Amino acid sequence: MTTFAYQLLNTSGKTVKGTIDAETREKAAALLKQNGSTLISIEEANALSKNMEIGIFAKKPKAREMAVFCRQFVSIINAGVSVTNCLNMLAAQTENKILASALNDLRMGIEKGSSLAESMSEHPDIFPDIFITLVKAGEISGSLDVSFDRMAVQFEKDAKLKATVKKASVYPTVVCVVAVVVVALLLAFVVPSFTSMLSDLGSELPLLTKIVVAASDFVIARWYIVLVVLAAIIMGIRFYRKSEGGKRTLSQLAIRLPLIGNLTVKTAAARMSRTLSTLLASGIPMIDAIGITAETMTNFTFRDALNDAKDDVSMGSPLSESLKRSQAFPPLVYHMVGIGEESGNIDNMLNKLADYYDEEVELATQALMSALEPLIIIVLALIIGAIVGAVMLPMMSMYSSLETL
Repeated sequence: MTTFAYQLLNTSGKTVKGTIDAETREKAAALLKQNGSTLISIEEANALSKNMEIGIFAKKPKAREMAVFCRQFVSIINAGVSVTNCLNMLAAQTENKILASALNDLRMGIEKGSSLAESMSEHPDIFPDIFITLVKAGEISGSLDVSFDRMAVQFEKDAKLKATVKKASVYPTVVCVVAVVVVALLLAFVVPSFTSMLSDLGSELPLLTKIVVAASDFVIARWYIVLVVLAAIIMGIRFYRKSEGGKRTLSQLAIRLPLIGNLTVKTAAARMSRTLSTLLASGIPMIDAIGITAETMTNFTFRDALNDAKDDVSMGSPLSESLKRSQAFPPLVYHMVGIGEESGNIDNMLNKLADYYDEEVELATQALMSALEPLIIIVLALIIGAIVGAVMLPMMSMYSSLETL
């Protein structure tokens, strides 16, 4: 098997570069042309071209890209194309280099005798456990297209959920960055222009003015210390967020914060319901489904609650009772799960619950944005007002003294 570097024009009119493994150049070219792409060039790859294929700036595929991949896989498979040829075609037209490389590895794994699920398990950063489990179930039952279709829905819903939550964090982040820049500019350029004039007044400066002037002098003379401190704070926060204790502390904090807590709980409820529903609908045993769902939870409070629920269910306890004891999820979750357990249709009930909480997340995001906007404006007004007041107070004091003369 030889690796060939190629360049082609896909059906969307975009130029795509990559590598493909085939016995001969002719077979590689035939595989690349199967989906209607126009081959521009193909030659045997060297070590440099193999390493440059992915690139240092390549990023993992996003949820929406994975959803598109699943949809395309289903369409091609249903057209009667074999899995290996399907993976070849998708690798040739996939713009994400990391995903394209992984798809080529999947094809080679299948050609060597491994199953698709086994080959996917070699790339856990790209294909999550839920994906691998659904594919394994689909291969056993002969319904691989159904598994990919369900994962497409899962990725699409997950992408929408992440986008909704991210929307709530973009505005305050941007405003905070702008606020820091504005304050730094005021202290570095505006306040110094008034410092000499304030000194010439000869009167005792107010405490607020002394503080602002001192801060301005420090920023100008020791700006590198400010940068080092800010960098240290940012790195410290990132390191703490990755530590075990930091993850658990921040998970609890995210639930208890007045404005963010409601959004955090509803986001977790939506993700848990959607993931567990997808797994159960594919025939995955309840205990395994709960364990996989727990791994998808980014908040450790909900992850621990599901891991405890897994142990309880394995001992014969209903899932609804375990979720109720955890007190992590809203009451509606374990009530609906209990109804699903009684009716024997828990996967459908969880799917409805996920749809409900998807809408609740959007409403919670809007409420958070409505509350944050005036709060951020007030904080900015206080900061900027303090600096302006520090400059104006001595001048107003001087004018008052002149009026009394």
